Amino acid sequence: MIRAYKFLMRPTVRQGQALAGMLHDHCLLYNAALQERRDAYRHVSKSTVTYGMQSAQLKEIRAFDAQRQGRWSFSSQQATLRRLDKAFAAFFRRVRSGDAPGYPRFRSVNWFDTVDFRRDGDGCRWNSTPHDPVTRVRFQGVGHVKVHRHRAVVGRIKTVSVKREGRKWFVVLAAEQDRPEPLPATGSAVGIDLGIANFLADSNGAFVPNPRHGRRAAGKLQAAQQALSRFPRRKAKDRSAGHQRAVEKVAQLHRKVRRQRLDHAHKTALGLVRAHDFIAHEDLKIRTMGKAPAPRSDPGRPGTFLPNGALAKAGLNRSISDAGWGVFLTILHAKAESAGREVIAVNPRNTSRTCPECGHTAKENRPTQEKFHCVSCGHHAHADTVGALNVLRAGLVRRNANPA
Repeated sequence: MIRAYKFLMRPTVRQGQALAGMLHDHCLLYNAALQERRDAYRHVSKSTVTYGMQSAQLKEIRAFDAQRQGRWSFSSQQATLRRLDKAFAAFFRRVRSGDAPGYPRFRSVNWFDTVDFRRDGDGCRWNSTPHDPVTRVRFQGVGHVKVHRHRAVVGRIKTVSVKREGRKWFVVLAAEQDRPEPLPATGSAVGIDLGIANFLADSNGAFVPNPRHGRRAAGKLQAAQQALSRFPRRKAKDRSAGHQRAVEKVAQLHRKVRRQRLDHAHKTALGLVRAHDFIAHEDLKIRTMGKAPAPRSDPGRPGTFLPNGALAKAGLNRSISDAGWGVFLTILHAKAESAGREVIAVNPRNTSRTCPECGHTAKENRPTQEKFHCVSCGHHAHADTVGALNVLRAGLVRRNANPA
């Protein structure tokens, strides 16, 4: 299995400048390769430039621009070209499926924040000074950079990446590991129901409150964005010091909210994995749930539209994004795989409208958001707990139907 590690780097001033130069030059390579593909498609009978063709030109590019492109790792430049090739592959896949294509765009230096190295030892070396008590990572053209390694790296390093977040630099490692020993069996199974009022309700009647990190930071974020809006829009090189500070303040607040969501998701998922052998959850289509409602034209007045609840739906979409269900489910599946637990997604249809006692299904069973009262047998409980119970039962049925 593959596990990722992310460590903070502590470069010197000169090393920080070299890292920024590496990002800048890889960004130039990415944009030049994109421009070549655009020109070939538009002016040479719609011909296609492939990754292999562009990778074959790297040797000449490095020789022509030895002061910039020639000082960086050949494999990292190949990884940048592969990154562009993946963007085009995703573009053509969306075209074939009928989705919004989203043609690959040019990247500014501020939006190009990652450089990948395909193999440890090819342009980079993790823990390059093993006899030194301080962990270091070596990059071609940069040197030996100190790393704050807060945990041990287990397994064989497959890839190494450099990532910039604001003014901080991180190294991201992908390590191949043997499957760890599973956690001791608990004999417990649980169903979970994700929501907005409560982040999570389980089939045992417990609730995990929704921290609403985005809403709590909304006031500070609004003030920071208002301060940023007072500056005219300019390119990064033309920004004043005050403008740059305002930009960094907004980005810093967004990063803090993202870290808080990740921390909450990790802790919640870890608690579930340690306590239960089997976990069932709803197979939510989060991207579809977050879409804005389609406009409704007024047939009696051409050019005007009827109310479609877009304002209320926008608030719901913000709450869904703030909860971070997708991130949580991804982390839950990863931790369950490492711990030898089983996680199954089930169809969420009518899980909160079906009575767990008599099986009667009706929308009248849920008169309010929190209350469940069966109109057939009179059973009443919290609606999220009822949903979690039905999710657990559906998950157990699915597991028994597919024992493999």
